[in-house]
Amino acid sequence: MPRGALRTSSIFVRTVAKSKTLRTAEKPAVRAPAVDNRRARYEYEILESMEAGLVLTGTEIKSIRAGGVSLNEAYARVRDGELWLLNMHIPPYKEGSFSNHEPGRPRKLLLHKDQLTRLGSRAAEKGLTIVALRLYFTRGKVKIEIGLARGKKMWDKRAASRERDVQRELAQHARR
Repeated sequence: MPRGALRTSSIFVRTVAKSKTLRTAEKPAVRAPAVDNRRARYEYEILESMEAGLVLTGTEIKSIRAGGVSLNEAYARVRDGELWLLNMHIPPYKEGSFSNHEPGRPRKLLLHKDQLTRLGSRAAEKGLTIVALRLYFTRGKVKIEIGLARGKKMWDKRAASRERDVQRELAQHARR
């Protein structure tokens, strides 16, 4: 029997200090909240999407983790060479005091310079806008997926819902 091992029903178990991978595997999986803007996908045709960082205060982060964020009316505009997210509602943090944030304030988006110039020039075209699609956490940082979008006409929305219904019916028939 190897030194430092215990015999347990014909299986040798080595007594070794826990490694980092074992410690991280034991942690309960805490799902960080992800907020989707389903309305934007319904009302707009998404031409291009990208990930951007978001400049937030401490109470905003805590409030996002608590939930209740609304992206329904959120859109972005280029102002003075910077990209700003407007109309995103983050409710005030309950335990926040004088340092609590304003719920509907404009928030700065972080992009690389070449991404910003390309997105800004494309958004200046007639009929295109930048909408917020999804808000999520990556390695403890809040990220937002923004998309360059063109508004759908009513008949586009009807065609999309018709196509969804056909796909649903085909899936039902395939399960039978």
